[in-house]
Amino acid sequence: MELDIRKKKILQAIIKNYLETGEPVGSRTISKYTDLELSAATIRNEMADLEEMGYIFQPHTSAGRIPTDAGYRLYVDDMLESRTEELREESERLHARSEELEKREEELLSSGGSIDDRVGHIESVLKDVVKMLAANTNYTSVVSMPQTGRNRLKFVQLTQIDEDKLLCTVVLEGNIVKNEMIRIKEEIDQQMLLRLNLLLNSTLNGLTLQEINFDMAARTAEQAEQHGPLVSEIINHIAATIGSADGIEIFTSGARNIFRYPELSDSMRAGELISTLEEKELLTELMTNEGAEDGNRSTGIQVYIGQETSLSSMKDCSMITATYEFEKGVYGKIGIIGPKRMDYEKVVDALNSVTDSLDRKFGKGNK
Repeated sequence: MELDIRKKKILQAIIKNYLETGEPVGSRTISKYTDLELSAATIRNEMADLEEMGYIFQPHTSAGRIPTDAGYRLYVDDMLESRTEELREESERLHARSEELEKREEELLSSGGSIDDRVGHIESVLKDVVKMLAANTNYTSVVSMPQTGRNRLKFVQLTQIDEDKLLCTVVLEGNIVKNEMIRIKEEIDQQMLLRLNLLLNSTLNGLTLQEINFDMAARTAEQAEQHGPLVSEIINHIAATIGSADGIEIFTSGARNIFRYPELSDSMRAGELISTLEEKELLTELMTNEGAEDGNRSTGIQVYIGQETSLSSMKDCSMITATYEFEKGVYGKIGIIGPKRMDYEKVVDALNSVTDSLDRKFGKGNK
């Protein structure tokens, strides 16, 4: 059965009414809500078709209808497609606040310091942003510090410090520099050190942590002949160094906003959600690009409805995320978590405003 314009307008009216009230929507309400000038009987027939198509359902006998996840998905997709670039008044206030934060960081960003130094100074900015989003949307907000994610290795340099010590310097995309001291059990001369540097750079250059696997390390060790065990140890240290650079720090705000919405506020659901927000591993899972292919990052708006998220505790929620670019190859993510009947337009506008400002401060505006 095809979803014609009339059915789509009725579905939109049901969803908008349910977003406002949180109560099942009946045909009489829709007859007053739309500009179709249809009778309640005609609307009931259309609603029956929408229910058969899986876009709405009746929670109990003689009640009105509420949207299903499929209904929300259709509504959100249409909304995202038709959105203009103009921000709503609420988003403009967020934008103005973000510009204040930008001025606070202007001196730091213009200094051209290393990325490690800059990351250390934006924590307070992101904490302000996440508090502001929670206060202005009345939902729960989440933001991650910039991270390398699937960043690639650019250069490796081994330097002999002592007879039994090597300094391993690893340079990643975004000019992230990590140093690791490695103790060695065998003697190597400068010529061998040069060969090892050439071997490691020719083998590892451009690889991500996921690509530095056991088979690749074994093949590289074979090329080093008698120094194979040393090369294996060095590669393990390099992988660990990249992994530590990929660590993610996450800030949240507005967890208590969950209790504003009856469908989330019962003790079991609320407890599960609060636990999710308190567990770093679960938050990290939420703040990754679910379903994205390796090496591909989406910097647009992503909307996850109900069971589209990977966590069972989120089955009654929606989550909208956006990605900001701190520097080439280095990204952070901002998310808003709320009930499935959240104000999607307001949240999308808020995220667009904030990520645009952060992009201009940290990334795209400085290129």
